[in-house]
Amino acid sequence: MLPIAFDQKGMIDFDYWVENPIVPMFHSHSFYEVYYFHQGRCNYLIGDKIYMLSPGDLILMYGMTLHGANADPTVPYIRTIVHFDPTFLRPFLELPYAVNLLQPFQELRNRRISLNGKVKEEVERLLANMNEQQLRQNRTGVYRMQLAFVDLLYIIYEQCLNPLQHKTESASEKERIVQQIISFIEDNYAAEIHLEQMEDHLHFSKSYLSKLFKEITGFTIFDYIYRRRINQARNLFMTNPRRSVTEICVETGFKHLAHFSRLFKLHAGITPEVYKRQIRDSLLNRR
Repeated sequence: MLPIAFDQKGMIDFDYWVENPIVPMFHSHSFYEVYYFHQGRCNYLIGDKIYMLSPGDLILMYGMTLHGANADPTVPYIRTIVHFDPTFLRPFLELPYAVNLLQPFQELRNRRISLNGKVKEEVERLLANMNEQQLRQNRTGVYRMQLAFVDLLYIIYEQCLNPLQHKTESASEKERIVQQIISFIEDNYAAEIHLEQMEDHLHFSKSYLSKLFKEITGFTIFDYIYRRRINQARNLFMTNPRRSVTEICVETGFKHLAHFSRLFKLHAGITPEVYKRQIRDSLLNRR
């Protein structure tokens, strides 16, 4: 089922109960995200963490963090996603006695919450209601969908008050090794990385590490490294669009500007020069 266009100038996008979706490879976006896993077998990579998902798992994602799903194609994979602009919540945050519904995203950043029992049923009921209201395609349906989403955020807020709600990780040996690869990359992505370095650091052959990483995450080690670098470049441009493209290129670990520009356009859809200009213009328009 395809989502309708964002409501209220692009503030909410709701994609409900999608079975076997075309999953974009490791990617990022500027909106906050609520991801709910209904069914299937899936490893989910968020930043430098890997999660083995179970039905009822809900993931919070904050801003520009890289993330991507690696679902087992032999079983149905069903998930629901809500992207939203945090400014959408401003009227609700200004109500008397309101709580800060953005706090879980701002403080926990990217977190998996495992739901069960009545809470899981209530969340699934709210998601179904959001879809029902969205399909009405009228103003009343839009506002009722938004209210249901706010109710969902209150549930998320309550769940995040209790740290015991978060599932203790019980990763397999393979997943622990991949987690070590990711941690190594996170510490060194801006430097020149060779598979031989990982081989020495982790005490496994580079061919085994490459095969294992692809099996667990769905993409190659160097694809991950390049995407991590490009995402960091996007973050650096957003922080300070006055910085030169060459400076960002070097800081994120690229030796050649042409290679950086080609990969940036491949993953971001536009050249770094255009991206930098768009960020700068957006900041000027806000003044």
